[in-house]
Amino acid sequence: MGRIRVLSDHIANKIAAGEVVERPASVIKELLENSLDAGATRIRIDIEAGGKKLIAITDDGSGMSRDDALLAFERHATSKIHDVDDLDHISTLGFRGEALPSIASVSRLTLETCFGVSRERYQGEGRREEELASEVGTRMELAAGKLLRVEDAGLPPGSSIRVQDLFFNVPARRKFLKAEQTEVSHIVGLVTQYALANPQLNLELHSATHNLLSAAPVSSHRERVYQILGGDTLDQLIPAAAELSLERTGLPEPPPWRRAANYVSPTPGTLRLHGFVSKPELQKLNRNSIYIFVNHRMIRDRLLQHALTEAYRSLLPPNVFPVVLLFLEMPAAEVDANVHPAKTEVRFRQQQVVHDFVRDSVRAALMQSRPVPQFTREITARASALETVSGASISEASFAAAAFTLQPPSQPAYNERLQFTSAMQIDANMLGNPIVLPDENVRMTAAQISGGNTQDPCGNDVIAPADEGETETLSRLASLKPLGQIRDSFILAVNSEGLWIIDQHTAHERVLFEKIVRQRNAGALTMEGQRLLMPLILELAPSQWPVFADISGELQHNGFEVEPFGAHTIAIKTAPAGIKSADIERLLSELIDQIEREARADSMENIRARIAATIACHAAIKVNMPLDIPKMEWLLVELARTESPMTCPHGRPVALRYSVQEIQKAFKRTWGKL
Repeated sequence: MGRIRVLSDHIANKIAAGEVVERPASVIKELLENSLDAGATRIRIDIEAGGKKLIAITDDGSGMSRDDALLAFERHATSKIHDVDDLDHISTLGFRGEALPSIASVSRLTLETCFGVSRERYQGEGRREEELASEVGTRMELAAGKLLRVEDAGLPPGSSIRVQDLFFNVPARRKFLKAEQTEVSHIVGLVTQYALANPQLNLELHSATHNLLSAAPVSSHRERVYQILGGDTLDQLIPAAAELSLERTGLPEPPPWRRAANYVSPTPGTLRLHGFVSKPELQKLNRNSIYIFVNHRMIRDRLLQHALTEAYRSLLPPNVFPVVLLFLEMPAAEVDANVHPAKTEVRFRQQQVVHDFVRDSVRAALMQSRPVPQFTREITARASALETVSGASISEASFAAAAFTLQPPSQPAYNERLQFTSAMQIDANMLGNPIVLPDENVRMTAAQISGGNTQDPCGNDVIAPADEGETETLSRLASLKPLGQIRDSFILAVNSEGLWIIDQHTAHERVLFEKIVRQRNAGALTMEGQRLLMPLILELAPSQWPVFADISGELQHNGFEVEPFGAHTIAIKTAPAGIKSADIERLLSELIDQIEREARADSMENIRARIAATIACHAAIKVNMPLDIPKMEWLLVELARTESPMTCPHGRPVALRYSVQEIQKAFKRTWGKL
């Protein structure tokens, strides 16, 4: 008797369940995607015991007929694809036909569904209109994948699925589930992402005792962000939008013998991006606040996460992450969703193009915004994990206060094919219709604020707020007037926007970093270096030799002259100007250690940036260093000329502003009732 045999459907379904059904959140993901594919506009989710005891999802989608309901629990039964060519043009969230039989094989499942039929109704006087009429509904009960009962029932159009006692017949898997609160947290995070991605959807999530999330339909993604994440988070988000015309690269085509006489080659199409990215001061301890959707599909993609990391390089400290809500839209032929059982990963046909497009689009939005770190917010800012969120009511007045706009950059950051979308196009075409307020409601003079008076009740002049178009930018750093230093480390300066505190070390570090990068990109052969009286000898570990060999050329371009000196040592003969001899050995040692530990797979461009950042850090003005007024003025002018004056190359803040509004609030002075 042979050793190889075909597994029974019962065993095969349990194996598939091990791939698709990892935890209760996985069940909700599959069923929620099925509801969205069915065109549902209202979805209600109920859970008990973190989904281990009960998961119930009810929608108002198209529903199923009796025959389709019976076929839906067969393996690889699907209405989404019909032939092999459809795999290259997947436009639905589900398509594999494994979710329902896999879930049913490890639970007690009840399905109630009714197929809605569009019929004409006579209204009299020759008028007719369409209505959604119901056929006879179907109720099915299954346990461990076996059909127990099927019967007709009077039901409204749509579907309702109850999944009870998950993993009741697989005790080993049930033991691997976490505590109830942990499972609830995963479920809330999942439902939150789909609520953010579908602002037109009425989505509710309920536990046995709490309303965990209730999101009523809204007209735009921006309103949904406010509704789910709140106004404080919305204030820290920057809109981003861009598009790129794709080149014709590897688009699949049928062979010549299968082409019709009128066959037309597929067009490459356009790659589009829109969404929100957070200001650098909003930081999280994990990636749970990064929401990425490709053609409306929620994914966790290392390529795109790396692109976001690169976009925030030198803007965020290490090991912290931004809040991101991004939507990528591209032709279905450019992305392959059939690479993971749970459909949480995709493969792009042009990976490098997508990576660079996301990186440069997000970076351009951050550079264009140039947000100002607020003093009162930054002193209490701490990197935090994603909190559990719940529904919130939205008011037009409070939401309008968080409105923002984005002007297109004057020069494309990626290449000439990359087009950045204006604020009007973002709102109208991508993020829905914004709430528009008259300019007088946004910018108010001192007379308007105080009801026509320019004095407060004590007779003092009211200080008019600065122009909103100028308060949210660091371009006016050059207008600062330095007053002095705090402990010879922080520059104290003022202008019409308020009181500023500038870290002199990080400010000079940013100036030097961009100068080094600019000279290197301009093709400067070698930076200015200083010859050492005696070479410095540095011993390297065997694992560090390949790193030194890779970066030795770049070290030479940045003012170093380093050569091997014996079997395990190198000799440093020349170092960049401005670095003390006592710091040279430590600088090079830190640089090699960092690249060995973190950047073995980095591109040469990133390695150059690391070298420039390390040199700038060691050559910059130090703390506890007295500066006279002309030197402070020079530093502020040079800082204002940089592309990213808000942070140093390592992500630390450079300048904090204590605005006039905050100062007056602290002194209990107001401009009147807004």
